[in-house]
Amino acid sequence: MAALPHRYPMLLVDRVESLVPDERISAIKAVTINESFFQGHFPGRPIMPGVLIVEALAQAAGVLAVQSLGLAGSGKLVYFMAIDGAKFRTPVEPGVLLRLDVSFVQKRARVCKFEGKAYVGDLLAAEANFTAMIADPPTA
Repeated sequence: MAALPHRYPMLLVDRVESLVPDERISAIKAVTINESFFQGHFPGRPIMPGVLIVEALAQAAGVLAVQSLGLAGSGKLVYFMAIDGAKFRTPVEPGVLLRLDVSFVQKRARVCKFEGKAYVGDLLAAEANFTAMIADPPTA
């Protein structure tokens, strides 16, 4: 669908493959050996940290929420509030495309709940349910 700009160092979503507003998103994170977190996680066996896989799912959910709620360009922020039932099934190593599939579980004006699954090929790598809050940007 669209590649996302890499002007943000913590951006963990490279491309949106499909987005159905009010329903789901499928996005891609290209996992490369150049990622700074591979430097020490783990020496001799680089593995993407589980917390960053969950963060990638949350970022994909943020894109879904912003698009579904018509907030693009509004300056609104999506804050991660809770993680439930996170499970890590298979290691994510450099050189793979991590597919991020996220669906709405509940959508309200300010708080949204999501279900996310991350895949390497057809293998489920991680899954989690999470909640996010839509907020105004901080004032100066």
